Amino acid sequence: MKRIFSLLLAFLLVVPFAQAQNAQKDPQAQKILDAMSKKYQAMNAFKVSFTQTLESPSTKVKESINGDITVAGNKFRLAVAGQEIINNGATIWTFMKKENEVTISDFDPEEQEMTPNQIYTLYQKGYRYVYAGEEKVGGEAVHVVDLTPDDRDNQVFKVRLHISKKDNSIKSWKMFRKNGNRYTYSVKKFTANPPLENNYFAFDKSKYKGVKVVDLR
Repeated sequence: MKRIFSLLLAFLLVVPFAQAQNAQKDPQAQKILDAMSKKYQAMNAFKVSFTQTLESPSTKVKESINGDITVAGNKFRLAVAGQEIINNGATIWTFMKKENEVTISDFDPEEQEMTPNQIYTLYQKGYRYVYAGEEKVGGEAVHVVDLTPDDRDNQVFKVRLHISKKDNSIKSWKMFRKNGNRYTYSVKKFTANPPLENNYFAFDKSKYKGVKVVDLR
């Protein structure tokens, strides 16, 4: 589970680190981050379709995968790379499509490096951030904000966020790891307050014929 979240940022999705010397909590960057955070926290739920691109200079690999994530408070449902991860705030179901197997476990927030519902508030504790200017993403003007973890042992040493100047939404972000790998997440489609069934954040075994259940609770 930790690997999934670190590769996200599931949605996914996304938040900040950078080993810039003398980096501070830049007031201009904080204003932009606060506006972004306020936008997402005001929603009952949201759904994002994204593309994750891995670039590895050492192995000369560049590959992309697509995913979708829906978040509502401390609940989320993530589909990426042949996996479906569902969290209702107390229980996590991890379904592996190829194996037709679902693993059930208790959700412990303390064991997670990052969860989707933390994405838009993570910068508020343990990070420094600086405003890095303006760019264009898909023809749209965006603010560029770099974040740096206070923890120098963090394997992600920088995350660069692209935040829309128009509506404060996240358009893309890039994670820089110490091993040289770079992960870019691009938002393809965003839906605010999508209609959700009552049991949306639960695994319905009846919809997965012949599924093997591994209950670790």
